Amino acid sequence: MSTLDIMLWVVVPYVAIAVFIVGHVWRYRYDKFGWTTRSSQLYENRLLRLGSPLFHFGILLVALGHIGGLLIPKSWTEAGGISETTYHALAVSLGVLAGACTLAGAAILVYRRRTVGPVFSATTRNDKVMYVLLVGTIVLGLGTTVLGNLTGDPHDYRESVSPWFRSIFYLQPEPELMAGAPLGFQLHAFAAWALFAFWPFSRLVHVFSMPLGYLTRPYIVYRSRDTGLGNRAPRRGWDRVK
Repeated sequence: MSTLDIMLWVVVPYVAIAVFIVGHVWRYRYDKFGWTTRSSQLYENRLLRLGSPLFHFGILLVALGHIGGLLIPKSWTEAGGISETTYHALAVSLGVLAGACTLAGAAILVYRRRTVGPVFSATTRNDKVMYVLLVGTIVLGLGTTVLGNLTGDPHDYRESVSPWFRSIFYLQPEPELMAGAPLGFQLHAFAAWALFAFWPFSRLVHVFSMPLGYLTRPYIVYRSRDTGLGNRAPRRGWDRVK
C-alpha cells in the first residue's frame, strides 16, 4: 500500500467523521440560531414547490439505497434468497431512478437560486460550496453507476467498496479494497467524505432537526387592533378575542 492510499482511504475518512461529529456538537452549542435551512420560500414558491419534493424524496431513497448497499453484507442477501442478478437489477433500477429525481430536483433548485433575484441575493458563499459538493457527489455516484452498466461490465462494489466502508467503523481499515476499486467509485467516495466534513458548517444541519416542539406548544392567539369586528364571520378556529 502506498502512502497516498493510506491517506485517502484511512486518514481522510477518520478526519471527516471526527469533523462531522465534533462540528455538529460545536454548531449546536454555539450557533443554535444559525441551525436553520434559511428558507427562501417567501421569495419564490412555484419552482420551490416542484424542485424541493423531487430533491428531498430522491435523496431519501438514495440514502436508503446506500445504507442497504454499504452496511448489509453480500452474504446476508444471498442467505435471504436474493440472487446477485436480482439484487443488481433492483439496485440499479431504483438507484438510477432515485439519482435522476435527486439530480433533477437539485437542478431546479440551483436554477431557482440563480435566476430569482431575492433568492440569489440571499445565497451565501457557504451555500455555493455546499451545492458544488452535494451535486458533485450525486453526479459522480450516478455517473459511475450508469457508465458501469452501459459498458456491460459493472463493478461489484459489495466486494470492495462496501467491506472497506464497514472496516472503517470496525476500526480495522482495509484501504487495499478501495485502492483496487475503479476510479469512479474512488472519486465518489472522496467527494462524499468532503461533503460530510463540510456538513456541520452548512445549512445541511437541518437534516438532524425535528419539530417536536410543535406537538406540545400552546396555541397562538392573534389579536386585532381594529375597533370594529366587521360583518364577515370568522373562520373556524379564528374566533376573535376582545
